[in-house]
Parts: sequence; structure tokens; C-alpha cells
Amino acid sequence: MSFFSKILSKLGIGKKEEEPAKSATAAVAPKPAPAAKPVATPSFKPREMEKDDAVLRGPAAIAPKAISEVDVVAKLEGLAQANPAKLNWKTSIVDLLKLLDLESSFDARKELATELGCPADLMGDSAKMNTWLHKEVLKKIAANGGNIPKELLD
Repeated sequence: MSFFSKILSKLGIGKKEEEPAKSATAAVAPKPAPAAKPVATPSFKPREMEKDDAVLRGPAAIAPKAISEVDVVAKLEGLAQANPAKLNWKTSIVDLLKLLDLESSFDARKELATELGCPADLMGDSAKMNTWLHKEVLKKIAANGGNIPKELLD
């Protein structure tokens, strides 16, 4: 899992990893039950669904939504309030990583900057790299389904 994928995962954005669960259940799968006799069902012609019929469609018919701006901000603000340290995730990449309980050392930030394509001239100056990295992480979160407030992207 890439470093940035860990950030998305901590925010609840993206696909959940289901492979380990599938392989674990496959090993202890019960024997299939004997086939049941087919039951005749009445045939019917479904009516056209209208816009107001969303309630009738049920939860399976509703398309999943990307995490909203309020959700991302609320998640980060909630984590900040629960954290005893005063972390400013809105301006600091170190604080953002700490808030998400991810490694925030210089080496970890350099790894993340390399992964996200930080220009070489910024990599030599940790302050410039951190500023670029913070903006880039927020942009990438937005590009992956998290709505970040515009004032944080400028």
C-alpha cells in the first residue's frame, strides 16, 4: 500500500481491502445445500420508475456518494479535538500526518513527496517541500473523492 493510499484509507476514501476476508472465508466455506425445487413466480411488468420513487428503490439502488466536504473536514476536526496536542492540519503536513496517526518524520515526508512527484528543486529545502506536499496532499484527496474547501486548495 502506497503512503498516499494510507492517507485515503484513514479518511475513509476509496475501496476497502476485501481480499483477506474473502480468502479466510473460502477456507472454511460450508458445503452447498441441496438444490431447492423451483417455485413458480407470477410474472408482471414493472411500471416506469419516476424521480419521486427513490424511496421505493431501496438502499441497493442508491448510488454511493463520495465523501463530502463536510465529512472530510468533520473527520479531521473531530480527530483534532480528540487529540491532546494542538495540531493544525489545515496548514501543516506534519500535523496532518500526525492527526491521521501516520509516520510524519522527514524521511516519511520525503517518501510521500517522491511518490506524489515533488519537483527536485523543492526536495532540498524541507520548508518548501512541506508547503508543496501539504497542498499536493489536499489536492490529491480532492481528486480521489474528498471535497476539500477551496480556501485550503489555493
